[in-house]
Amino acid sequence: MSISHSSDQDVTRMLAELRDGARDVEADLAALLYDELRAAAGSAMRGERANHTLQATALVNEAWLRLCGPDAPDTTYETRRHFLRVASRAMRNILVDHARGKRAHKRGGDACQVPLDEITAQIESTNVDLLALDEALTRLADHDARMAQVVELRYFGGLTLAQTAESLELTSDQVYYSWELARAWLHRELSRA
Repeated sequence: MSISHSSDQDVTRMLAELRDGARDVEADLAALLYDELRAAAGSAMRGERANHTLQATALVNEAWLRLCGPDAPDTTYETRRHFLRVASRAMRNILVDHARGKRAHKRGGDACQVPLDEITAQIESTNVDLLALDEALTRLADHDARMAQVVELRYFGGLTLAQTAESLELTSDQVYYSWELARAWLHRELSRA
């Protein structure tokens, strides 16, 4: 996620212009952010089954529409990093909405399974219900918002510890500590389910 300073400024400027109605900057803005959004979507989708009806490209497109489309909320993105944090959250929400829709469609059938190999070593090969993960992350956010943000960026955003630290403007030690605590907390919560 090492990005040139001018590129950050360009993205921030274009995000503000897009929010103010300048739709002509959308294609350029998308081009500047696409690789990072695609990497985040790939990370978020890595645990999905091979025949999942939602693909990474569709996840990027849906997140883009939610954040920058004509019906997007009037949100001010302070920086490129801020936008990417919000995009990680949007991708999480899209995947959870998709899982809820599948569950409702099947009337309680098997939920979408996601391996949590990045969440905790103790359950590396175990699949966890995406809805259970979302509920656990929501509870974690109530307990400690920073830990929940770290998990979102690492798991759904695909960021490294260093990138997460940069994105949240924390030290690597702070992120590592939050990550370790969050992993243990989530392991306990998801083991109860």
